[in-house]
Amino acid sequence: MFLNKNKLMFKKVLKLVCKRGNMKRKLFQAISTLTGTVIGAGFLGIPYVVARSGFLIGLGWMILISVMMLFINLMIGEIALSTKTIHQIPGYASKYLGRKTKIFIFIAAVFGLYAALIAYLLGEGESISFLFSGTINYALLSGIVFWLVVAMISFGGIKRFKKIEPLAVLAVFLVVIVLGVVSWNKIDVSNLAYNNPGYLFLPFGVILFAFLGTSAIPEMRRVLEKNEKLMKKAIIIGSLVPLFVYLLFTVVVLGLFGSEVSEIATISFGKTVTLLGMFTMFTAFLALNLALQDTFRFDFDFSQKKAWFFACFFPLIIFILIKIYNLAGFVKILSLGGAISGGLLGIAILLIHENVKNKKLERKPEFRLRFPLLIKIFFIILFLVGIVYEFL
Repeated sequence: MFLNKNKLMFKKVLKLVCKRGNMKRKLFQAISTLTGTVIGAGFLGIPYVVARSGFLIGLGWMILISVMMLFINLMIGEIALSTKTIHQIPGYASKYLGRKTKIFIFIAAVFGLYAALIAYLLGEGESISFLFSGTINYALLSGIVFWLVVAMISFGGIKRFKKIEPLAVLAVFLVVIVLGVVSWNKIDVSNLAYNNPGYLFLPFGVILFAFLGTSAIPEMRRVLEKNEKLMKKAIIIGSLVPLFVYLLFTVVVLGLFGSEVSEIATISFGKTVTLLGMFTMFTAFLALNLALQDTFRFDFDFSQKKAWFFACFFPLIIFILIKIYNLAGFVKILSLGGAISGGLLGIAILLIHENVKNKKLERKPEFRLRFPLLIKIFFIILFLVGIVYEFL
């Protein structure tokens, strides 16, 4: 009898330990899903715009936008948990704001994807040119060569390359921390004292782009299946981790190079660190190319070849035109994508969340936000001002 009781107790303890271990594993996977989506190649442009506006202004934007995106991520998390079926933002917009809004939000999302792909072509072109020639004079040719490589890789579908993404994020973490430790005693604090209120809104689009990760929230719900109560914790941690990485990276880069920092920050460190930027943009380009191909295939019923064509050739054409006529740089394209696409998607999520409060929910969410309407209005105004700024 005593042995039987001990066996029963042991089984209960073992089951509890396994359950807790499974919950921790799923929590880590969910956090990684969000963090890996947020930390792309967009952070490479932050030091450049912050150098123009000044560190304190850039610091203010990084904190404000990270908090703003934290709440927006929590909102889309609550929306996802309130709905039986899993959608992306255009799907939730169609469900809660009306079908006509789906196309509008879809266009905003696709605009952001195209902007990112074009920016990464610009960034890779300059990085490859710098790596092999020591200058960015061959950026056009280098960008076309890079495009040929990724276009061929993505032709057969690139889902097998999704496993590379966590390695890119881990590489970013390690390199940023190593740079911080190695360079800390070389930082010139005077480089952080400069401020120019005339460029108050300049960092907005780039920083917003760097913090975008709303598309990961529905996927987090899949990861946390049967453990949805961990959703809020995963969103909070996953939304705030990038802030630490971006702040450390920006302090180190500005402290070392000040106003002389390159548009693609890793180029300022020389060829070795430039490889990090190239690897990050490579994996980001592949992931976004896959997302765009899937969008064309599943939302417009394109064939695989047709989806590949539209996902690959349009960014190439725009990239070539930009380089030939010197229309914009890496940072400007990031800024346009962040302010316009990120701003419109952010406004959509705020409106959806406000509308959900007045709807009969399909399921009881694991958490509810009590978010004041005035703050939502402030966020919407901020997004609108950021969009207008890009056209001035």
